[in-house]
Amino acid sequence: MLSAVRRPAALVAGVLTATALLGAAAPSFADASASASAAPLPTALYGKGDPTYDGVWRQSLSLIALHAQGVTPAADATDWLAKQQCSDGGWSSYNADASKPCVPATEDTNATSVAIQALVALGGHDDAVAKAVAWYKNVQNKDGGWSYNPGTASDANSTSLVVSALAAAKVDPASVAKDGKSAVQGLAAFQLGCSTPAAQQGAYAYQPDKSGKLAANGLASAQGAIGAEQAFLPVVASAASAASSASCGDSAASAANYLAAQLKGGQEHLTQQLAGAAPSPDYAATAWAVLALAHQGRVSDAQGAMAWLKQNAQAWTQGDHGQPQPSALALLVLAAQATGTDATQFGTTNLVAQLESTGPAPAATPGTHGASAAASSSATAAPKQGGTGNIVVFIALLIAGVGVGLLVSSWNRKRLGKRA
Repeated sequence: MLSAVRRPAALVAGVLTATALLGAAAPSFADASASASAAPLPTALYGKGDPTYDGVWRQSLSLIALHAQGVTPAADATDWLAKQQCSDGGWSSYNADASKPCVPATEDTNATSVAIQALVALGGHDDAVAKAVAWYKNVQNKDGGWSYNPGTASDANSTSLVVSALAAAKVDPASVAKDGKSAVQGLAAFQLGCSTPAAQQGAYAYQPDKSGKLAANGLASAQGAIGAEQAFLPVVASAASAASSASCGDSAASAANYLAAQLKGGQEHLTQQLAGAAPSPDYAATAWAVLALAHQGRVSDAQGAMAWLKQNAQAWTQGDHGQPQPSALALLVLAAQATGTDATQFGTTNLVAQLESTGPAPAATPGTHGASAAASSSATAAPKQGGTGNIVVFIALLIAGVGVGLLVSSWNRKRLGKRA
């Protein structure tokens, strides 16, 4: 999902800290590259790219999206996801050898969320879901929220995704608390409220800065809105409703109002901005915003964004190397379904066929999805964007002095795939 700006829990400075971060993180990239080239990917996995940071994420989104379209995914695809669950109930981003125990500190609240939502949608995995909910309760932070990996500061995106998973599992998020702070309160702490300028009210920050100030973030706002609504995937549109004039204290309504205003004022898409760079389109955040608005019954406010995604998202769905990206395709399928858009005729792209083509053949389909997936993929593939390996770019940015904060954010964005 390379559209998520993930800030570290605490931005650090200084050469020694940067060196330490490189020493801790660089081997992960080296190992990932080596494993990706040396070991074949599981045949049950969706996508051909390195799954180190998004294997469970993309698998789960793919299963949810295909199932929502009436496709019965291959049994081994679902089994693979179920077997990735750690013994304590969580999921790691990817476990190359599921027979080996997970490392608790690297378990992934985001991956666990979409895994829960996938298993709930597919049915028949109540024990696994209950075990995952218990894990969430064990790793909840004292502020009521969750971090990407256990043991670090809470963030809005992770907390929102956990709230959605709890709702999917039919567990009231308000009842899941640590030290008197519930999941609902944990998420609300990241929302810009009535004391902020009107244009910012309803937005979510990823995390507060060092002074405790909250700054609006596109992806955090889109995912935060879904959490505030206690919605989960696949999102079902509510009855049509107009823009709400509810108090800025109404978390869900004010979040939807903020997203609608941002889309309308931003040429129907959300943006992201890395340090030292100009703002660029954030495809994933835009798709999540569509889902949030649809669940609020405001499909009309999301139609412009859907039209923009139809026209502009092809390069995003093909990734840097021209390979179909299952998480991006799945997210667009879900956004299309939530807004009543035909995912098999998404501009010139058959999203469902392309998504099917990235993984094992489905057990059953509701019918022919048009042209072959291979032809569809070839016809809609966009030119490759940039030919330099991500790690080279990251190290160059650090050397150039862009800063360790940007470097860590970029690594986190890599982990998220992001994650569409």
